[in-house]
Amino acid sequence: MTMSGAGPSQGAKAPLGGSAVHAVTSVGAHSAPLIGFGQVRHQRLRPARNAFAYPTYFLFLPMRSLHAGHAGALAHNRAAALSFWDRDHGDGRGNALQWIDELLAAHGITDATGEAWLHCYPRVLGYTFKPVSFWYCHRADGTLRAIVVEVNNTFGERHCYLLDAPAWGRELQASKAFHVSPFCRVEGGYRFRFLVTPGRARTVVRIDYDDADGPLIETSVNGTLEPVTAASLRRALWRHPAMTLGVIARIHWQALRLAAKRVRFFTKPAAPEAFVTRT
Repeated sequence: MTMSGAGPSQGAKAPLGGSAVHAVTSVGAHSAPLIGFGQVRHQRLRPARNAFAYPTYFLFLPMRSLHAGHAGALAHNRAAALSFWDRDHGDGRGNALQWIDELLAAHGITDATGEAWLHCYPRVLGYTFKPVSFWYCHRADGTLRAIVVEVNNTFGERHCYLLDAPAWGRELQASKAFHVSPFCRVEGGYRFRFLVTPGRARTVVRIDYDDADGPLIETSVNGTLEPVTAASLRRALWRHPAMTLGVIARIHWQALRLAAKRVRFFTKPAAPEAFVTRT
């Protein structure tokens, strides 16, 4: 998953079928961690076209259930070949759920007391790089209340886009405020679409970036979701034994491709003063 970065898609866009999209229903007493197997796609449209697609997997985690001790087979805040650590998100504290609740409250969102589903990469063999993660924050009745898009760049910086009052399948917009790629200015904005099929069987995220001249980058990540089990974790590691190292390697490889195509390079600006950009 990249945000206006140096690289993914073979031109084709991920399907966005509207009829299958629905609000995630009430989480009940506890929800199980999920793992998604799918594909990342990314296409830069100009001044030189650059596209690629690659297989991936990701976690889809019910953070309230996770913090209630319902991690199942997933290693939560402990070392393992594939694990999830709270400190890889937010302000780096040991409790990312507390952080997201505080962030929402600071922006006047106090009714997102239902499940907070986090779509993110895990740590693999102790290493992770998370270009973008998505927090789906629900009301107590299970309806979607807010989405927080958490972005990291390769300079060790992090920024969040808070999408207030979102809806599944509807285009959401945010002005770009954070430097991600040296081949894009900090200008223009993002267009997001988020989809989840009934029963949380599949998810698709589309992120399109427009600069001052119009559409520039089209990105998507999609995946089929299944419970995290010892078997699904083994399958993920067997198929992609160094997946998160591959993420950072592909980012730099695509940057070299863009440089070879003489795409203009922009010096990194100062990070934005505000940690959160709210729509």
